Amino acid sequence: MRESARGMPEDAVIKSAAGSPGVSKTAGRWVLLVTILGSGMAFIDSTAMNVVLPVLQIELDATIPQMQWIIEAYALFMSSLMLFGGTLGDKFGRKRIFALGVILFTGASVWCGLSTSTPQLIVARAFQGVGGALLVPGSLAIINISFTESERGRAIGTWSAFTAITTALGPILGGWLAENVSWRLVFFINLPISIVVLTSLLCRIPESRMNNGEGKLDIPGSFLAIMSLGCVVFALIESGNSGFGHPKVIIPFVAGGLALVSFLWYEARTPSPMMPLGLFKSKTFSGANFISALFWAAWVGGVFFIPFNLIQLQGYSAAGVGIAFMPLVLALFLFSRWAGGLVINYGAKPPMIIGTLLAGAGFLLFTLPGIGGSYWTTFFPAIVVLGMGMAITISPLTTAVMSSIDLEHSGIASGINNTVGRIAGLLSIAILGVFALSGFNKNLDKELMMLNLSAETIQVIDSQRIKLAAIDIPESLPETTKKEIRAAISDSFLWTFRRMMKISAGLMFLGALTAWFTIERMRPG
Repeated sequence: MRESARGMPEDAVIKSAAGSPGVSKTAGRWVLLVTILGSGMAFIDSTAMNVVLPVLQIELDATIPQMQWIIEAYALFMSSLMLFGGTLGDKFGRKRIFALGVILFTGASVWCGLSTSTPQLIVARAFQGVGGALLVPGSLAIINISFTESERGRAIGTWSAFTAITTALGPILGGWLAENVSWRLVFFINLPISIVVLTSLLCRIPESRMNNGEGKLDIPGSFLAIMSLGCVVFALIESGNSGFGHPKVIIPFVAGGLALVSFLWYEARTPSPMMPLGLFKSKTFSGANFISALFWAAWVGGVFFIPFNLIQLQGYSAAGVGIAFMPLVLALFLFSRWAGGLVINYGAKPPMIIGTLLAGAGFLLFTLPGIGGSYWTTFFPAIVVLGMGMAITISPLTTAVMSSIDLEHSGIASGINNTVGRIAGLLSIAILGVFALSGFNKNLDKELMMLNLSAETIQVIDSQRIKLAAIDIPESLPETTKKEIRAAISDSFLWTFRRMMKISAGLMFLGALTAWFTIERMRPG
């Protein structure tokens, strides 16, 4: 049996996590520090770039398609490689692959910060995505393997709280750095963080792996998984530019579907599968992953539209939107670890049901405000309730996934769950975007028909419909006519926004129903 740098057997953590007493409190703190900081780098960079793009566009003279690929190259490689990253950790050592992910991610971050052209930045962002695909599933796998069942809920709750906070703080941090210092610093701050992570990881965290590293690596299965997820993600990304009927979307979708069928067929027959299909025999594992898909589809798709409302309809500044979401960040911080502790006493099922119902109620509260009014009586209650629902749901949901499988499959289970969430988010934005534009156009047509506008004015408005509430009205029109058109556009967008919030609420409520029927009531403690 091989030994780790601390002289401990590489499967020692598996044994201690499976039984008693598990890791010490001090060791547990080091595990949480390493995994939170490591995965936090990936989560911050995934959201901070959204507000950095306007500054970056001017400096690098980037086109709109190039701007999209700066974001999407990261999402494409991270989403399609997460399953492979989780499998590598289980096979070759979770600590080793996590460290490799941190090194690759940090190196790519420095490359991003030094980039002098947009194509160079896009390639560097793709390598960032590869690094993120290695370290994100590894972070949860290390936590799952390092804590006993009685401690795991709180540990995952703590991880969930801080990673959710870093995700929410990404746009605020990115906007401030881009405006006051440089957009390049968004990438360079990963360097000191990675030094802390790697030093702590190598000195304080023991190694673990599945079956002590025995068994073959499933190369064909890995290739088919990457092909299927990569093609589907590429098609979803390209659908926003070309539409779902374009060959550049249809061909990758078909290729991805064929690769997925081939992957499932192969995994069912190979003696050493990268994703044992037997994992899905667990009703809790399958149900929790389906709930993850619903939850993240509702969150990513719904929250995508909230800044448009606040900025284009309510008149908030970009910084004001960040401040408006601070109660959500605070709710995640205050309730996530507490929710993880609920699993110890009540199991994962009750908090998952309560959390998804609360999150659904939060989305419904977003349908109440009109145009104008005080933040405290319009959007504040919705943001607080949504934040509480998220906080109460995330850690029990993650705990349910990780506790429903054998510890030796921690890496692939984490990879599956993270992949499900990211694919659901991409699907949600693509599909809800189609619904939003369709509903907006339908309502706007009705509103404009009553205004008796000239064909020229209608043509100007039609050419900008994709901008939704930000449509520019011709300055040559009479002031009264401009006000009527603006009111028609605002009312159409408000109707569309409320529809998106109802869809997101429905997804959350479906998640609660799924939890009721699929999540087994785990034994408390």
